[in-house]
Amino acid sequence: MVSPATVVKSEGPKLVPFFKATCVYFVLWLPTSSPSWFSALIKCLPIFCLWVFLLAHGFGFLGARSSARKILAGLIFSALGDAFLIWQEQGYFIHGILMFAVTHVLYSSAFGMRPLNASAGLVLSAVSSLSYLLLYPYLSGPFTYLVGVYVGLIGFMGWRAVAGLQLANDLWTWTKMSACLGAVLFMVSDLTIAVNKFCFPVPYSRFFIMATYYAAQMLIALSAVQCQDVTVARKRV
Repeated sequence: MVSPATVVKSEGPKLVPFFKATCVYFVLWLPTSSPSWFSALIKCLPIFCLWVFLLAHGFGFLGARSSARKILAGLIFSALGDAFLIWQEQGYFIHGILMFAVTHVLYSSAFGMRPLNASAGLVLSAVSSLSYLLLYPYLSGPFTYLVGVYVGLIGFMGWRAVAGLQLANDLWTWTKMSACLGAVLFMVSDLTIAVNKFCFPVPYSRFFIMATYYAAQMLIALSAVQCQDVTVARKRV
């Protein structure tokens, strides 16, 4: 099993641009009341840096691993979604939802359908259903259906990420742990967005939403990186 210290030493330097870009976003803290291409750039910059993080592992790495390519594609659609949400008050909120819906489909495909882990699926289904029941009384028009579909997609993505983490059988790796934590944080971030937009104002919502969102995307990007000990572990089985 690769130790956390080894992971930090190996992958940490490649994530420095991401951390710097995230700090720039929170330091500048551009007002959402005056959307602009500059504010869109600052918001998307950490995600751009995650593109670079994956590309820094080489085109051979991406060519050999379809899951990494799908996560990279998901990050691209995430950046588009981020840009649309800058102008959400101008009618582009639905466009943002659609971009992130595609992201969750790509992430789900990247995580795969094995192992199935039906118990995790039942738990995530319950969480998704309760989340939608909380939001439903506040929804109207097309959002009644769009939010329902979106909750289903992100719940499915969360299931596929959590399903891969088999702690009981000691088959987990740090990449699977990253996928699991990233998916859960993504769900928390998006639920906060929905509650804040449709239900009632959430204190410090923007800070909480963006902090959990950037952490989620970083962890999911990390999950695309193959551990050096996976091949060895498989040979021992």
